Amino acid sequence: MATVVLVRHGRTTANASGTLAGRTPGVRLDDTGLGQAARTGERLAAVPLAAVVTSPLERCRQTAREIITRQPVELKAHAERALTECDYGEWQGRSLRELAKEPLWKVVQQQPSAAAFPGGESMAAMQARSVAAVRRLDAAMEAQHGPDVVWVAVSHGDIIKSVLADALGMHLDLFQRISVDPASVSIIRYTATRPHVLATNTHAGDLGWLAAKPRRRRRASGDAVVGGGAGPG
Repeated sequence: MATVVLVRHGRTTANASGTLAGRTPGVRLDDTGLGQAARTGERLAAVPLAAVVTSPLERCRQTAREIITRQPVELKAHAERALTECDYGEWQGRSLRELAKEPLWKVVQQQPSAAAFPGGESMAAMQARSVAAVRRLDAAMEAQHGPDVVWVAVSHGDIIKSVLADALGMHLDLFQRISVDPASVSIIRYTATRPHVLATNTHAGDLGWLAAKPRRRRRASGDAVVGGGAGPG
């Protein structure tokens, strides 16, 4: 059972100014975001990662670099286009305060499965391509490195929220109930039976337990442990 660590990029200049950056080139981490990314890299330093896959946008590549430089072995981040930010079309580059006045804003909040950004993509299409990419990459990691492999995907808030919603069996219309903050860590372990969501939106704490091998009985079957079990091996 491979384990994917979903990391959102650190805070950016656009986040700080309340602007919807989207796929705008040149949006980078601010000083706070660099510090957040560094702390996330430190949290993951005790976990031997097989790979770091990232959205091709600058803010994610910067965050991935902070993770890689703290790994005990040399890694190179690999860009994956399917993990890039939602295409917000004509909304891109506008202030969130201004966008909140648009009729589409309520649809995005209350029925995102019906939301399609003018000149961009729908939120349903965003979820479909990001979930497919994470599941495909996860299967490839396990096939190449074995069932105890841990890998990182660095992406964006709405992308990670949509992947978590899928793993939790939630309809996309409920995904706004999930919070994914800058540089936060969420963790999913996919099995043949179902995904297991191990953590969401964490900001601090030791992640060394990810380096421990899962208990063999659970790993072999993918079943949930009745009563909760004894935790990581």
